[in-house]
This record gives sequence, C-alpha cells and structure tokens, in this order.
Amino acid sequence: MININGRKIGAGHPCFVTFEAGPTHNGVESAKRLVKYAADAGADAVKFQIFDLDKLVSDKEQLFSFGVLKDRDTGEVEMIEEPLYDILAARCLTNSEWKEVKKYSDELDLAFFATVGFESDVELLEELGCHSIKIGSADVNHHPLLKKAARTGMVVQIDTGMATLGEIESAVDVIKAEGNENIIIHQCPSGYPARIESINLNTITTLKKMFPYPIAFSDHTPGYEMDVAAVALGVDLVEKTITENRMTRAVEHSMSIEPNEMAPFIQTIRDVELAMGSGRREMSKDEINNRNKIRRSLFLLEDAKKGQKISECATEFRRPGYGVPPDQYELISHATLKVNMKAGSVVYMQNLRF
Repeated sequence: MININGRKIGAGHPCFVTFEAGPTHNGVESAKRLVKYAADAGADAVKFQIFDLDKLVSDKEQLFSFGVLKDRDTGEVEMIEEPLYDILAARCLTNSEWKEVKKYSDELDLAFFATVGFESDVELLEELGCHSIKIGSADVNHHPLLKKAARTGMVVQIDTGMATLGEIESAVDVIKAEGNENIIIHQCPSGYPARIESINLNTITTLKKMFPYPIAFSDHTPGYEMDVAAVALGVDLVEKTITENRMTRAVEHSMSIEPNEMAPFIQTIRDVELAMGSGRREMSKDEINNRNKIRRSLFLLEDAKKGQKISECATEFRRPGYGVPPDQYELISHATLKVNMKAGSVVYMQNLRF
C-alpha cells in the first residue's frame, strides 16, 4: 500500500485517479486550466511531462505519426505526421512556470506527478516537491535514470508499454536496490490512440500476480470503456489523458476526455467499485424482502381441519414466499395442522405440529 498526498493506493482502497495533462496543454495558462478541471472533477492527481527538449530529440526532422479526431460524431480518426521536436516543444515550460503549476496544484489539493527524461529533470522534481516520478515506457531499461528517481524516496511509477516481463522485473529490482519500494507498475498499451487488440487487459492480472505493488492502467484509447474494464480487473490507479477540446489537431487529444466528461468518468469508476462488491454472497433486507415476494410458499386449495396431516391436504405452491417454502415440503409433510385453516391460506411453520 502506498500513500500519496494523504490518499492510500492499493488493495482495499478506492482506485486512485490521475488525469494526464502533459501532452495536451500548450503553455502555463493552459496547464493551469487543466489542473483546475481535474480538481473540480474530483481527481486525485494531475500529471505532466518534464524534459529537456534539445537533449531528448537529437533529430529535429524526425517525424512522429499520431491520430487526430476528424469527426466528433463518428469518431473517425485521421493519421498525420509532424516533427517530434515541434510536438514536444509545445508542452515545454520553464522551471519557474513549472513551479507556478505545481503551486496551483497544491492550492487545489491535487497531487502533482511528472514523467521525466533526464537526471536533471529528477532534480527539478525534487525542488518542486513533486509527489511522484514517472518513468515512461521508452525508458523502462534506462537503469541510471531509474536509480536517480529511486534515490529521491518518492513514489516511482513505471510505464511498461513494449517492455518484456523480464525488463519490468529488472526495472523493479533496480528501484528496490536503491532502498525504495514505493513502486507503481502501469500496464500501458502503446499507440496514439492505442489499437483495441493491443491493450491486453489480462496483463493486469499477470502483473498483480507477479508483483506486491499497486498495479495501474494508463489508457490511450478514446472513451473510457477500457478504464472501466481495468477497474473491474482490480487496478489500483488509472491514468487518463484530458483535454480542453478533443478536436485539437495535436497528439493525444483525440483519445482524451473533455471537461464535461471528467466528473462522469470518476463517478463511473466509483460506481464500478461499488458494484464489484465484496465477493461474498450477501443480501440486504430489501433484497431478501423482494426475493420473498417472487418466491413461492405452501397454500391450501381447500379448507383443512386441526390435526389433519399436511400430506393429506390439497395444496400447491404460490407467491409470495413468506410461508413454508417448496424446498422444505418433504421435511414437513408428516406434520399436522394446529388449527383449522381456510382454502387460500398460506401455511406457516407456526401453523404446524411436528
């Protein structure tokens, strides 16, 4: 079990909801608006992406392919390509701007997470007082970066898209070796948006069996059906990308949820958690009462006299089921009536002498 900003993450606790705003903001004011939307909806955390652009992308002409929403009604997606450098440049903020966003998140009691790309970024997160560091799936084998993140003592979240189970185990071992067991492991399908056949939700079950740490689901699909399924499979945290406008022609907007969908998204998760129940077959008083209304019990078809055997009476089973139930008939067939009873009467146990 892990504690972040006073919220417990792990078995027996509500699913922790993180809204990802890293790829969908376009500046400090945009970032702060998304933080406010996340807080108003009741999210637990907001996540961004912090990196040194010129260090991260050496080829400024390298193209990146992604889908944009072409038709809101049909959900049709158009694939386009843009230089990766330009895409990432739109989401870069200065250190002072990140401090401003973090301060605003604190004011709204929203935990602040960030994905980092370099050791210097980890140092910035320490300076900001970040609640958790995330390592992207592309860096799951970047052991020096994992070590640096682990040494902060912060919760380290790792994405696992395109990683083998062996690579995930190695990443976990690297973090543990630094004395940090505050680990969250994400099942993270690749693609922007992810293809349904690549999501492999059953990996969640595999990861839960393999590791004693909270397991999360990072969703890269339109809508939130996959998040609901992940919650039903027992994930401890879900991460969903948010946007101000899904029609924005930029990466990840097409698969994000808009402000009016954020609170319903969280409420749906809470409803699923409630509906999952405890695993025990228990019924409330109302359910028992409703059950008895539609079940059957023993009724007399004709008048019967005191001392008459039930097996000699004309009877049948009718609704409601407040009297002797059908599965008890053989046990009471030898019993006799304590009193005279009219046709149409329901037979109760207290009417019988054994």
